[in-house]
Amino acid sequence: MPLDDVIDSPKTDVHALPTDRPALAPAEPSSRVRYRGLIWLVAAAFFMQALDSTIVNTAVPAIANALGVTPLSMRTALTSYVLTLAIFIPMSPWLCDRFGTRRVFAWAILVFSLGSLLCGVAQNLPQLVASRVIQGLGGAALLPVGRYVLARSIDRREFVGAMTTVATFGLLGSVFGPLLGGTLVEFTNWRLIFLINVPVGLMGLWLNRREMPDYRLDRANRFDTFGFMLFAGASALMLMAAETAGGHGQWLRVGGYAMAAVALASLYVRHSRRVAHPVSDLSLLKVRSVWVSLAGNLFTRLGVSGMYLLLVLFLQIGCGWSPLAAGMMMVPQAIGSITVKPFIDRLLTRFGYRRLLLGNTIAVAGVLCVFALLSPSTPTWVIAGWVYVYGAFMSLQYTSMNTLAYVDIDVRQASMASSMASTAQYLSMSFGIALASLLMEGFLTSHEPGAYVRAFRWSVVVLGMVTLAGSWVFSRLRETRPV
Repeated sequence: MPLDDVIDSPKTDVHALPTDRPALAPAEPSSRVRYRGLIWLVAAAFFMQALDSTIVNTAVPAIANALGVTPLSMRTALTSYVLTLAIFIPMSPWLCDRFGTRRVFAWAILVFSLGSLLCGVAQNLPQLVASRVIQGLGGAALLPVGRYVLARSIDRREFVGAMTTVATFGLLGSVFGPLLGGTLVEFTNWRLIFLINVPVGLMGLWLNRREMPDYRLDRANRFDTFGFMLFAGASALMLMAAETAGGHGQWLRVGGYAMAAVALASLYVRHSRRVAHPVSDLSLLKVRSVWVSLAGNLFTRLGVSGMYLLLVLFLQIGCGWSPLAAGMMMVPQAIGSITVKPFIDRLLTRFGYRRLLLGNTIAVAGVLCVFALLSPSTPTWVIAGWVYVYGAFMSLQYTSMNTLAYVDIDVRQASMASSMASTAQYLSMSFGIALASLLMEGFLTSHEPGAYVRAFRWSVVVLGMVTLAGSWVFSRLRETRPV
């Protein structure tokens, strides 16, 4: 059934006047106007999650110093959060069907806020990692449930515009994160970067009671517990292989983890074909726009997800910048992203997904490689200008990739598509952060500032080449435009 058929369509009430002449009722507002409060709620959730995903980056050197570890070892605190998101996101469709979107979204906000509180009081790295996992348990439902509810509530013709609005607030969170993190670390205490989520979460709970629709099934399908365990095990083992690869003489363990991950993934593929309601429905990959969106997300985010961590290390350790100054360098990225947002819908309509994503992915790879030309003597305005350019291209890339998965499916598949898109996004983010950290660690010859500069340069070139591989994926797409 097409999406437009199940979304509450405007109804025209015609009343007879005393003269029996019909009068047209006033035109009802568009779905974006009717669900304005919902859009704000989902945008607030995206803002909170993006804030927390990026606020740690600027504070990495300070937190590492406070906990007595090296800056690059902090990657575990970053990857544990996004990997937890990826593992538990596939549960969100079943949870929504069983308990309803309003209740699931409320519990997600509550658990996320609790995890933030525990992060703020952590005394060592293992405690911080465990608290980040709790954050991830809550955050795992925020993004897919938000996307799903918008897909159910907003007219398809207005969906890209609604997602652009939501993505803009997520973008603001990703910018205020480093800026706020740098400010708090420099003038107060790093623990406040987590504790500020608590009042934001309370506001989200209030909005949820007012604005969140309660979509659910009368009888939810049975949850695919065995499939979930296979998927979770494969994902965790693959990240363990990536994390272990940074150690010397660990290649036997790396190979063991990788082989076990491949074995569990293969078992899941066979299992998903035999059950009626798998935790991730791989049959959706038969839709070309879906598999291109997921695979393109994987290669692109492998290349760019660790970029902010590398840039912070380059600026703070390699160039001697303060945490606040390094955080402020994210502001041009936000400005570049916001500048492009109003034009994305028109660009997609004119050029289509294939041409736009193919050309833009090549451009992003080139932009990453140009970062290798930066040095401690590069003028601040030059760095800021290039960060602005990077933000503009990445804004176009993210919005185009995130909406591509929905253009050829109907509402019955929207929940699963949202879950799979979010899972692919966060899996690739966790692997991308691990890859960037491992590259930086591999190229690092000492802990002197100059060594960090050289390692940064080689790392961004390799990441640019990884991103370039995504252009081949997008070349497999047929000419597709927003509906």
